Amino acid sequence: MTLTRRSLLKNALLAGAWYGAVGRSFAQASSPEVLGQGDFKYRVVPGWGVLDDKTPVNDCHGLARTADGQIVLLTNHVANNVIFFDGAGKLAHKWTGPKFPGAHGLALVPWKKSEALFITDLNLHSVFKIATNGEQLGEWHLPANTGKYAKETDYRPSWTLHRADGEFYVLDGYGKDYILHYAADGSFKRLLGGAEGGIVHWGPHGGMIDTAADQTETMLIAMSDQQYLLRLDLDGNKLAQTDLPGGNPRQIRRMGQHYVVAHLADNWPKDRNSRGFLSVLDANLRVVSNIAGSAPVYDTVGKLLPMKHTADVFLHPHDVLANPDGSLIVAQFASGKTYPIKLERV
Repeated sequence: MTLTRRSLLKNALLAGAWYGAVGRSFAQASSPEVLGQGDFKYRVVPGWGVLDDKTPVNDCHGLARTADGQIVLLTNHVANNVIFFDGAGKLAHKWTGPKFPGAHGLALVPWKKSEALFITDLNLHSVFKIATNGEQLGEWHLPANTGKYAKETDYRPSWTLHRADGEFYVLDGYGKDYILHYAADGSFKRLLGGAEGGIVHWGPHGGMIDTAADQTETMLIAMSDQQYLLRLDLDGNKLAQTDLPGGNPRQIRRMGQHYVVAHLADNWPKDRNSRGFLSVLDANLRVVSNIAGSAPVYDTVGKLLPMKHTADVFLHPHDVLANPDGSLIVAQFASGKTYPIKLERV
């Protein structure tokens, strides 16, 4: 417990430095401005998701949507780590069973006749499987005898990626940059990536298993500080890299035939007070709209020119969720303890 408290204090001090004057003064977004370009333009829905002081948040890290349409928010506020919103942004229910002081990544997967959450915790150095009612179903620490870690606390998993057959991958995005592969029964299979696999540190933050029209599955990873997306096959081999200069992709999600990326900030970590934006990408991972950001411009050889935020709407977008009606939900890190922002498509 001493280690956890020390980690919490360290993280709080770092977060305080990151907030700066911008973070301390940031209010919940309510801009009436139309954001984005081309076919993907949005407007903030004022007040959506804003709750009272009985349900505070700290950093808002992960998002998911249940089969019945509730929005699930993961925050590292240990009084209520998991908050469920209804479609109108009102509180449906919340819980903290096991407390997650370093709550970070969130995934929702089918489980029996219901659903389960996979939560990564940076401070507890573990991955947890939790029923939607808060019951703990499984826990994964650093596997023994990998030969790659001097101590268990070097392992700081950031997100999990899930295949349709139940197998899953864990990104050690804040630790050693390995990708841990697990069987559907939860048994450890192998270690991929890492420096020897060409995975750069402060890179593999979030991602998804991307299924092509022919049902081929690949890993599509948001490489945060490296400012690109990385596509790997399921053996960890590099297939493609998509540069996103000026951004800082923390998570990528499917949106029909498109994708949407949450950029934490402009050129983070050089400017920790820069605000960030969202990018919409087409099926070929070409940026077609930047929401609260500059219009995407490609040069004559197809290279994307550096992007930047242009409207003070977001502050450190960390995850983004696309709804069936075309709206978006955005969770933000180090944003002055603000609730998720909803964007309606216009």
